[in-house]
Amino acid sequence: MSSPPVRASDGDRDRALNELRQRAADGHLSMDTFVGRVDMALRARSRTELDELIADLPHRGRMRRRITEAVSSVSDLTRRIESAWRRPRLPRLALPGDGRVRYVVGRASACDLVLSDVTVSRLHAELRRDDDHWVLTDLGSMNGTRLNGWRLVGPATVRTGDEIAFGDCVFLLTAPGS
Repeated sequence: MSSPPVRASDGDRDRALNELRQRAADGHLSMDTFVGRVDMALRARSRTELDELIADLPHRGRMRRRITEAVSSVSDLTRRIESAWRRPRLPRLALPGDGRVRYVVGRASACDLVLSDVTVSRLHAELRRDDDHWVLTDLGSMNGTRLNGWRLVGPATVRTGDEIAFGDCVFLLTAPGS
């Protein structure tokens, strides 16, 4: 008498899907085959069904996996070093030290900070004092406002040391009078 098949867990399903994704990226599966097998993996009820979906695919060698992981680690390290190297060289944007409550950034001559870069909108963003902190808001600019690399989708509190970008113009935020 045979035992019933072992039910597929979410982890088993995720492993099979990752394996299919890697094989498709390596060029071992066509897009149609990949989509069909992903559909079957999502409907599979047992581990055996999942194993059959990847059984005919060539195994990735340990050396290839280690090389890929090493390249990924070096790429991440390079990105972090470039970011750390570039950060001190960024132009400084000092928060207003006077009693102003609103500070507008843009290309228009009426702005408090006028940036003549074509990636900056006429009225690009504003810094608004809210009690004891400053809030950065994008004013519907075409190229967006980013805070520490993340595009703003709503108002965000800023602090000294934050990296603020208006279009392609990037600044390091400093305290008033710095």
